[in-house]
Amino acid sequence: MFEQIDPKSLDQNVFSLIGDQWMLLTAGTGEKCNTMTASWGGLGVLWGKPVATVYIRPQRYTLEFVEREEKFTLAFFGEEYRKALALCGSKSGRDIDKVKECGFIVETADGAPYFAQADLVLVCRKAYWQDMDPTHFLDGEIDGKWYPEKDYHRIFIGEIETVLKKK
Repeated sequence: MFEQIDPKSLDQNVFSLIGDQWMLLTAGTGEKCNTMTASWGGLGVLWGKPVATVYIRPQRYTLEFVEREEKFTLAFFGEEYRKALALCGSKSGRDIDKVKECGFIVETADGAPYFAQADLVLVCRKAYWQDMDPTHFLDGEIDGKWYPEKDYHRIFIGEIETVLKKK
């Protein structure tokens, strides 16, 4: 059971939430969605609103869903779901049904899919996207280290419209 909370009442460390615990980025519908594990992203304030920033490589199947839909969700889980999140980050939804494989139950909030097993869910409405431009890297090592395949991320900024926290 979830309760809706104000984004300003979040008391978790976002660096730990995203970088250490990871998150599932999900888009689609309750009937057909795709999810991917992400450990890069950000939470903050932009244009006077709470926002989430996510980064998706062009080959990721989830990108098609995020591009098509108006909203996406970010879901955070307890450590007991680490193996499921590892699977969602290493397998493609083109090849397997990750939701079924992980035993996740799909719920929706404001029309956007998330998983009942999550502890925290951010429902985001897309506000902006942009492709990373390698000519803008100021640190010359970033391109070679993180993009040997030249598969630069597409950046999405989503307004956080709803925050659901497990009771």
